[in-house]
Amino acid sequence: MRAQSSATAATSIAVTAPAAERPGFGAGQAALGVLAFSLTFPATAWGLEGFGPWTLVAVRSVLAALVAGGCLLALRVPLPERRHLPGLAVVAAGVVFGFPLLTTLALQTATTAHAAVVVGLLPLTTAVCSALRTGHRPARRFWLAALAGAAAVVAFTVGQSGGALTAADGYLFGALLVCAAGYTEGGRLARVMPGWQVIGWALVLCLPLSVPGAALALSYEPVRLTAHAVTGLLWVAVGSQFLGLVVWYRGMAAIGVPRASQLQLAQPLLTLVWSALLLGEGLTAAAPLTAVAVLVCIAVTQRA
Repeated sequence: MRAQSSATAATSIAVTAPAAERPGFGAGQAALGVLAFSLTFPATAWGLEGFGPWTLVAVRSVLAALVAGGCLLALRVPLPERRHLPGLAVVAAGVVFGFPLLTTLALQTATTAHAAVVVGLLPLTTAVCSALRTGHRPARRFWLAALAGAAAVVAFTVGQSGGALTAADGYLFGALLVCAAGYTEGGRLARVMPGWQVIGWALVLCLPLSVPGAALALSYEPVRLTAHAVTGLLWVAVGSQFLGLVVWYRGMAAIGVPRASQLQLAQPLLTLVWSALLLGEGLTAAAPLTAVAVLVCIAVTQRA
């Protein structure tokens, strides 16, 4: 048994090591994850046109788990080791259930621009969570640039929503904390197993809760099937919940959680662009200035 575990560990390290040796590859993977995540809020808004919030969250989890489980079965991936189960539970609680549920509840009353405040703060929160979890201490320049970038994004997104705080903010700040924990733990696990297996097993382990949750939600919340609603559901299930997290965790494993998290500083701006194109939400002239400030902060954090 010990020899088998050692072989499994060696295989996992061999799979992840080449990515770690190519920082550009890891940054590219993380950037693809950010691009996928930037569509999450607009897609959720579309999904809410035809599904209730609890239905949307539960069904997206079931669909993503079916895709992930099919991949795990097709490739005959062995069950995760028992020592990895607590970490997978944190990923499941934060990324599979916590963040989707809290942000979906918030988007019932908040605009996607206002919800993007969460994404603007997420890189800083993830870096802090990673530092506390791993004991790593990035340079002071890293923290200053991260704070500056987060401040720029928050100022922009709050300005876009008129500067008013709503009851949805409680959901958004709760989502911020649980997602940061899930990202940190997922990035740690992606160093010892392929990133797609991290989110894959987290989704599959949630099936005993997500399947009855979906059945219960469907029995209480009305469903109105439209092109927008179905498209939004499919994107948040397959694009955001599975494929986006696959490349995101691979990127974090290659370049580290703090550096990868700073790439998410660009996510609110991308979300606002998609919101304007897909939802008709307006943008102000502050967008280009904020984009330049964010890109500068990302460059500084990467060098730091």
